Amino acid sequence: MIRVMKLLLGGCFLLMAGAVFALAPYTRALAQQPTGSVPTVTSTPSGPMLSLNPFWPGIEQISVRAGPGMNYDAVGILVIGHKVPALGRVSSNEWIKIVYLGAPDDTGWVPAVLVDLVGELPVLEDPPTPAPRTTPTTDPTLAAQYIVDIPATRLPTFTPPDPLDIPTFQPETPVRGRGGVPMGLVIIGLGVVGIFGTLISILRGR
Repeated sequence: MIRVMKLLLGGCFLLMAGAVFALAPYTRALAQQPTGSVPTVTSTPSGPMLSLNPFWPGIEQISVRAGPGMNYDAVGILVIGHKVPALGRVSSNEWIKIVYLGAPDDTGWVPAVLVDLVGELPVLEDPPTPAPRTTPTTDPTLAAQYIVDIPATRLPTFTPPDPLDIPTFQPETPVRGRGGVPMGLVIIGLGVVGIFGTLISILRGR
């Protein structure tokens, strides 16, 4: 009987200890809740704002560059729907300077034709043109290996050919009979005489 009582008391103790441990986080959470409302800080960015123009088809992001030009390095991207504060523009109005955290000086440049600007911007001084990353150099020893000296050759001399011997022909003169009688008339006369001779021969044969 005493043993059974001990078991019951031990079970009750375990149940009470489990309940205490189970309710302890809930009690601590309630103790950490503030008794009043927590104030929140909200603010609206002031000044000109800029975002990617959504009317450009197929363009969902553009590169943000370190300076106003394609020859500057890209420092990030500006995606469609994201608005950033605008700081100024160059005198040609082709590039706009924006606030871009993480870039050098926390600023960057975007082309003005691809963005939608709300507000007026001051004109900034154009930054210097960036120096090229590498300066191309030529090794004179290596270049000399590809230089080929072509010796000058004498041009062939031109010998004019001998003049052509072109024969000349005398113009034909019409053949005339003696006494200035035309040859045609002589031939006709001979024909007539022949005809008469033939007729006389035929008549004699009869």
